[in-house]
Amino acid sequence: MIDASPGWELYRSFLAVVREGSLSGGARLLGLTQPTVGRHIDALEQSLGTALFTRSQGGLAPTELALALVPHAEAMSMAAEALQRAASGEAEEDRGTVRITASEMIGTEVLPPIVARFSEKHPRIAIELVLSNRSDDLIRRDADIAIRMIRPTQTSLVAKKCGTIRLGLHAHKNLIQRLGMPQSVEDLTQFPIIGFDRESSIRRLKDLGGFPLSRELFAFRCDSDVGQFAALRAGVGFGMCQYQLALRYPDLVPVLPGAIEFELDVWIAMHEDLKTSRRMRLMFDHLAEEMTAYTRGAAR
Repeated sequence: MIDASPGWELYRSFLAVVREGSLSGGARLLGLTQPTVGRHIDALEQSLGTALFTRSQGGLAPTELALALVPHAEAMSMAAEALQRAASGEAEEDRGTVRITASEMIGTEVLPPIVARFSEKHPRIAIELVLSNRSDDLIRRDADIAIRMIRPTQTSLVAKKCGTIRLGLHAHKNLIQRLGMPQSVEDLTQFPIIGFDRESSIRRLKDLGGFPLSRELFAFRCDSDVGQFAALRAGVGFGMCQYQLALRYPDLVPVLPGAIEFELDVWIAMHEDLKTSRRMRLMFDHLAEEMTAYTRGAAR
């Protein structure tokens, strides 16, 4: 029986202890003292009428109830962060915070110069970046604006298509000099291929150009797109790369162009409730313009 509704401060400490596995770790994460975090956990357990942690050799282990509470505490955390961002600037001023979510490759290889140009024009707007492939970031309010490779379907979102990105097989010129250039799709079985480790990630690609994909095919396996791209640029093997992005790296050479490739649409989206915020509109329009230029091969 819950006597009172515990406040966010208690759940904030609870979530930090779950993530760090100890009172001291949770305190460091939050910038609080260990006794303070301990008092928060005691107060939360007293309010809920049950223990949330058991002591183990590795620290504090969450109980089954604690694990059940984690998703709800995380939802509270995201809501609190969204409130903080919303309150960080007046609606009609170009100041405050904008939180963007994008895939690994877009976030690390494409966005940085785009964000830099935005910051030159609007230095009072702080920018946060979340690297994620989840499609529900905006509904969950984990981010304000999303760059996605699939069309958003939620009716509560404002979305704009910015073009199409084409990906094809590439390899480092030194690797081609050493191993030669495949002359057909069938030849690829004789060459080192960069691909995914987990079957769930492999299914994202399906079959490319009639070329069946399997974990055993890949000589280098990594479920991170950034990790695969680093291996591609280092000459580890043949791998998929955006044609627009490959233009920035002259050592990357297209392999069997047109035979193994696919396209991804690029969408910018934000929750419709944010349309009245000037900083959100500024960032949305800036990203839409810049990503459109990138998909057209005119990115700076």
